[in-house]
Amino acid sequence: MARREQDNVISTFAELKELKNIDNSTMLSILEEAFRNVIAKTYGSDANYDFILNPEKGDVEIWRNRKIVADDNVTDDNTQISLSEAHKIADDYEIGEEISEKVDIASFGRRTVLNLSQILSSKIFEIQKDTLYAKYSELVGQIVTGEVYQVWKKEILLLDDQGNELLLPKQDQIPTDFYRKGEIVRAVVVKVDNRNNNPKIYISRTAPLFLERLFEAEVPEIHDGLITIKKVVRVPGERAKIAVESYDERIDPVGACVGVKGGRIHSIVRELNNENIDVINYTTNPNLFIARALNPAKITALEIDNEEKKAIVYINPEEISLAIGKNGNNIKLAIQLTGYHIEVMRENAVSDEEDILLSEFSDEIEEWIIDIIRNSTGCDTAKQVLRISREDLLERTDLEEETVDDVLRILSAEFEFEENEQEKPEIEPEPEIEQETEQKPEPEIEIEQEQETETETEPTEETEAKAEN
Repeated sequence: MARREQDNVISTFAELKELKNIDNSTMLSILEEAFRNVIAKTYGSDANYDFILNPEKGDVEIWRNRKIVADDNVTDDNTQISLSEAHKIADDYEIGEEISEKVDIASFGRRTVLNLSQILSSKIFEIQKDTLYAKYSELVGQIVTGEVYQVWKKEILLLDDQGNELLLPKQDQIPTDFYRKGEIVRAVVVKVDNRNNNPKIYISRTAPLFLERLFEAEVPEIHDGLITIKKVVRVPGERAKIAVESYDERIDPVGACVGVKGGRIHSIVRELNNENIDVINYTTNPNLFIARALNPAKITALEIDNEEKKAIVYINPEEISLAIGKNGNNIKLAIQLTGYHIEVMRENAVSDEEDILLSEFSDEIEEWIIDIIRNSTGCDTAKQVLRISREDLLERTDLEEETVDDVLRILSAEFEFEENEQEKPEIEPEPEIEQETEQKPEPEIEIEQEQETETETEPTEETEAKAEN
């Protein structure tokens, strides 16, 4: 029976050595501590014991060191041995020498050996938990792969390549996902819980971080740091928007993420069960960023309040549905991506027909000024620019006041000329009223002429009287 318990200790030690994530020094110190505790309880002291532990083979050797004394002077059997007993081991021992004996684990007794085996098993279990927690704490935010082991109503249990349990909760599953036992699933580690020293690893396929890590894996420029992912927003399984920025002017961040013929992004879309992904070129210009975030809809005008983080966008009626998107997903994601509360307004179709493209003013406004206005405001037509206040235009474009005033004057003059041309037909009718208006002053003119005649006549009579005299 004792031999069987000894074998249990050795097998437990062998199991401990299989924990490859534990360094040898830590493992040996744990084993030695366990053996010393048992020996101290059995013999009262462990100070005179040496341990030889072989982590490669799983061997354990315990040696007890005792001092040789005369047969009548033995006071402590644990630290002293009589000369006669020493001669049974070897004939050349003398009093005062030290002798080392190998201790058989079975000599500890059945209960002691069983206790030692339980202590080692407990240590192994604790080490496994600590190792698992430490390992996956470092993997938070990284993609891991697991095999579906069991499907429950509220979560799915997966096993990694080392048999560790991973939990995929229902809310972290893409709605279109369907799993069977044995399937391989990729997800990102979002949390490692260690309540009551019982680690639980939670993974997610709906987290924006999962999409970000997929892009890092598929796009070398992102992995190398040439392109940065600024922000990711998702409606899992439906639509996602990702803003990217390039630190190298020679690299188009959107083109690099999409790949040749969409090769790079298609693999990500397949992983996410055909989730639509909009890759957007990031900019610090809020007007342009909002316009890009509403893709695929094209805005015609935009009013923005940077302090209140609000924006009103004007869109052609036929593109309103594109701006809002299915179940309002497009506008929701644009709001999350930009941080602005966006309100979509229907653009008046008639006013659009009467509007004029900025490019048509190139003979009066220099092209570089037109480009600055376009890039800073997101406006392509004259009326869109005129809707912006002078102060706001100065702030957005960073142009000189004189330049902005000239632009506004040129644009306004074009529409004032059109309005005057349209008003002319309305003034030309009513000829009778104009004739009456023109005839009314005639009597006054006649009276004035009569008065003038009388005035001229009176001096003549006076002159004649003087002449008679």
